Amino acid sequence: MQHFILGRTGLEISRTGFGALPIQRVSFEEADRLLNRALDGGITYIDTARAYTDSEEKIGRAIAHRRGEYVLATKTGAKDAAGFQRDLETSLRLLKTDVIDVYQFHNPGFVPVPGGADGLYDAALKAREAGKIRCISITNHSLERAFEAVHSGLYDTLQYPFNHLATSQEIELVKLCGEKNVGFICMKALSGGLITNARLPFAWLSQFENVVPIWGIQRMWELEEILGFSEHPPVLDDTARAEIEKDRRELAGSFCRSCGYCLPCPAGIPIHNANRMTQLLLRSPWQGWITPEWQAQMEKIEDCIHCGACAKRCPYGLKPYETLRDHLAFYREFVRTHAAE
Repeated sequence: MQHFILGRTGLEISRTGFGALPIQRVSFEEADRLLNRALDGGITYIDTARAYTDSEEKIGRAIAHRRGEYVLATKTGAKDAAGFQRDLETSLRLLKTDVIDVYQFHNPGFVPVPGGADGLYDAALKAREAGKIRCISITNHSLERAFEAVHSGLYDTLQYPFNHLATSQEIELVKLCGEKNVGFICMKALSGGLITNARLPFAWLSQFENVVPIWGIQRMWELEEILGFSEHPPVLDDTARAEIEKDRRELAGSFCRSCGYCLPCPAGIPIHNANRMTQLLLRSPWQGWITPEWQAQMEKIEDCIHCGACAKRCPYGLKPYETLRDHLAFYREFVRTHAAE
């Protein structure tokens, strides 16, 4: 397992990180198995968030007794200093730790700064002075805010979506982080599940020496695959480059990453998956997407009132309400031809 120093934090971490969002969906016992196997396999960076339901509690129960073996990152979605303090104390308690190494503002709609009316950055400074956090960091899905945060000089790390579908601007963002010595934490390496071959993004991301991808892990075979890549890194050869170009042709540009920031929908439409349903059916195991439950969910698209709320919230500038009916038409035909298989 390769290790490196995460930007200016001084923290030495594995080049492979464990994204703990998916362990919300497994039992405490299975989360225990996954987390301990990750540590045994050499992963030393664990990322979670206050918003990930019981993820923090599962981490605390499973590996708090091994606290010296890993760097711990979590996030707050607080809107003010009081909320920040509540989130921090809750995270410390559930994670069973005295200090959080990387404490991140969770996709805020602005970049918190010292003296701001929200009080968030000042609260983070006080928490760092008190020894409750080590690094002040930020996550975002907005490229504009990501650049703003890095240029501000206020943040030790940035977490942002990054994979082999990245635009030239996103690659420039990573390079800027390297120049500013800001640690770059890569989320969405698999584009929210649209990329099903982890070998490709793993090989592509290895080109960037200042990047740590956090792989969302829910199943043991997923973890073993990532650990295997860490021990025997896949090479970026001509075959891999050809596969990457195929992915780029099919996905690069205006596709939904399933970040979920478009929600809630007033019509109850599960926009974050409905607006990429065509790609999900074509690129991933489709059987789970054509159940009666999902068919009922997709039919809610008929109730779309074109209010535009989803477009206003989308950090990627998409207009889901304009494409939902196209996905529904494809979905209905797909279900008609595949339901008996």
